[in-house]
Amino acid sequence: MDDLTSAFLELIRLTSTDLSPDVEESLILARDQEAAGSAAKSALEAVLQNVALAREQSTPICQDTGTPIFYVQHPQGWSTRKLREQIRSAVAAATSLAYLRPNAVDAISGINSGNNLGDEAFPTIHFEEIEGEELIVDLMLKGGGCENVGAQYSLPDRRLAAGRDMEGVRKVVLDAVYKAQGKGCAPGVLGVAVGGDRGSSYYGSKESLFRKLDEPNPDPDLDAFEERLTEEANRLGIGPMGFGGVTTVLGTKIKGMHRLPASFFVSVSYMCWAHRRRRMVVHGSDIQYP
Repeated sequence: MDDLTSAFLELIRLTSTDLSPDVEESLILARDQEAAGSAAKSALEAVLQNVALAREQSTPICQDTGTPIFYVQHPQGWSTRKLREQIRSAVAAATSLAYLRPNAVDAISGINSGNNLGDEAFPTIHFEEIEGEELIVDLMLKGGGCENVGAQYSLPDRRLAAGRDMEGVRKVVLDAVYKAQGKGCAPGVLGVAVGGDRGSSYYGSKESLFRKLDEPNPDPDLDAFEERLTEEANRLGIGPMGFGGVTTVLGTKIKGMHRLPASFFVSVSYMCWAHRRRRMVVHGSDIQYP
């Protein structure tokens, strides 16, 4: 297995400084839909100027470069220990080069490690062995502000009159958006998991955020439900940064999961407008960042 530390470093740089085309296009569309002279339109114009400058100067799109979350799909026989070591080395190097802000704070002592390396959960790295010879690595940088407004519900929820059905799911997802207001740096993207246990449900909600905004759900019913949730969330009028307007959510991505009969969890991972995610594909000596 080759040393891919420099390739991982480039993946981090691109993720931090170069917003994905589908997200940028959605922000442009959102800007064009807001009223001329409104605070919402001005906010989105500033966001898009920032996106362009970050790409041009290779500087972070947002000052909070977030928690690095890696999903690594590797061929049989690859050492996950070595991959973890290389990823962690790349994260430390990216921090020294200011592609990442030092964000790893020991919750007990309050001490910042200074290099974005903490325990096994910081950065977060998930491994999965797959068929074939390609290494596929997806990286998401999840900011603290949007992470703070994520939510998990246990249905039924009497407060919201939300039962154990898709109507109940609709009610709690919209409740999460309403509670977030502008604190999650709207317009955001909703990653939703329906089912699982408390841990796997949150895992699934973040995993769903790797789908591109223009990528339909393979389940036609869930695809229609995603569109409905996005439309209804935008009718709340919260708007960009909470200034009001017609765009509160850029998209909704849902993952259905199996659950125990006794439990019905719905987890909502809110992603801010700076939806930073990128993929790296390694096949032999060829490395691409599609």
